[in-house]
Amino acid sequence: MFIRQKKNSSGSVSIQIISKSAGKYRVVETIGCSKDEFEIKQLLQQAKERLIELEPNLFDFIEYQSNKQKLTNKDMRVIGDELIFGKLFKNIGCETISFKKAKDKEIFKALVLSRLLYPGSKLYLIDYYNIYKKQKIEKNKIYRFLDTIYKDDLKSKIEECVFHHTKKIMGNTITVAFYDVTTLYFESESEDDLRRIGFSKEGKLARPQIQLGLFTTLQGYPLSYEVYEGNKYEGHTLIDILEKFQKKFRLATKPIVVADRGMLNNDNLAYLENNGYKYILAAKIKNVSNDIKEQIASLSFLNDATIHTLQIDKEIKFKDKDEQKQTFNTKQRLILSYSSKRAKKDKYTRDKAIQKIEAKLTKNITKSDLKLSYYAKYLDIDEKCDIQYKLNPTKILEDEKLDGIKGFVTNDFTLKTNEVIGHYQNQYDVEKAFRISKTDLKIRPIYHRLETRIKAHVLISFVSYAIYKEFERKIKASNLDVKFKLTFDYIKTMYGYKTLFGVKPLEMDEMQQQIYDAIYSK
Repeated sequence: MFIRQKKNSSGSVSIQIISKSAGKYRVVETIGCSKDEFEIKQLLQQAKERLIELEPNLFDFIEYQSNKQKLTNKDMRVIGDELIFGKLFKNIGCETISFKKAKDKEIFKALVLSRLLYPGSKLYLIDYYNIYKKQKIEKNKIYRFLDTIYKDDLKSKIEECVFHHTKKIMGNTITVAFYDVTTLYFESESEDDLRRIGFSKEGKLARPQIQLGLFTTLQGYPLSYEVYEGNKYEGHTLIDILEKFQKKFRLATKPIVVADRGMLNNDNLAYLENNGYKYILAAKIKNVSNDIKEQIASLSFLNDATIHTLQIDKEIKFKDKDEQKQTFNTKQRLILSYSSKRAKKDKYTRDKAIQKIEAKLTKNITKSDLKLSYYAKYLDIDEKCDIQYKLNPTKILEDEKLDGIKGFVTNDFTLKTNEVIGHYQNQYDVEKAFRISKTDLKIRPIYHRLETRIKAHVLISFVSYAIYKEFERKIKASNLDVKFKLTFDYIKTMYGYKTLFGVKPLEMDEMQQQIYDAIYSK
């Protein structure tokens, strides 16, 4: 066998390993191709090392033995990212995705894996390659790659492999899908079509932002996501993402949709009902109609285990896709749970509000004081020549009767009440997904301005989160006696050294070996 440099019509050079048998030449392996002179040299070196692996000889072995004791820092490699997370990257199915350029797959993988252990800007990947891989990569190649993910429709292929992996570990059945929306703000003050100033869940009211809608399973495994403009009302994202979700994956059995009260609007309810979805949505009890409040106030909640169910016959008015007003009737269950801890919190919040309004009553209240004020509902307005305000004890008493009560609305009459409450309480795993993305994976800050690159950044974070959850699942299944956070430190200190036959791992310590076994076990 020998190494061949083949010039292509595009001007690039392919580095290949060729074998000759019976007078015929055969391509054993193509190492890669490039137009860049430095990269061609790197590919040639890789080809030499690969050739030794495929066809080692005595002289190679003698050279390897003689140099074995002359290790330097230049010979050392960090291999934990590739050894552990590279394996999970392959398990999820991302290794099978076809890119136009072989180098692009390598860049994508490096961006995903580095975000797990060494999160930072895309330019940090240059340092990551140089320090940990002893390789060089051009800045423009990274940015050109980011621009191709959406243009070549790779997002759908990548998302599909993540979905099918999640479906597989869920026993090929997606029974419940949790949906939530978070905001991701930018340091820049300039807006564009995607980055818009809107309601910020992070309190960054003057900053442009985007919105990220995420579907996960009961356990928080990722299913699908979409990126929306920063000023879009979050309640308007549900129908869009559900339509895309069903179109992409064509689920035979539609999952129960679980979402918070921000999704509880008539258009969403009408869509869910008309398209055969069961749903569980949180209901803000203190905002329901007065007749339902009266029914709830008449119920007795003796302790935290008390659960009541009300059946609601509801007329829903909504607008169809043509903006025409429509009406339909539906039956729902309003499931009510009680928490003494929540009751104390509700009482504390109300008492603080009343203290504030009493202090203001001694002065002069204006209408501006009532804007977005929690305590406004406790006031009566005596509108004569002058506007006067006074506390209404009846309204305060009515509010007290609802302390500690939380409601859940569903159109599923087959689920037990505890199942409905339990499903919604697992909404915490979706919120945890956002916390992981924002903290562990450092999805923020986002250093990009162009829409394609912003979306590429979110896609990379989505795949990283999928690998994170698979790693978490494997570690939990192995019952390792170590704090989960520390496993990343053990992985960062997995080293190997370069030889003529490739990179050989150093002997692992006990915990590193256990982590390795957990990932490679079936």
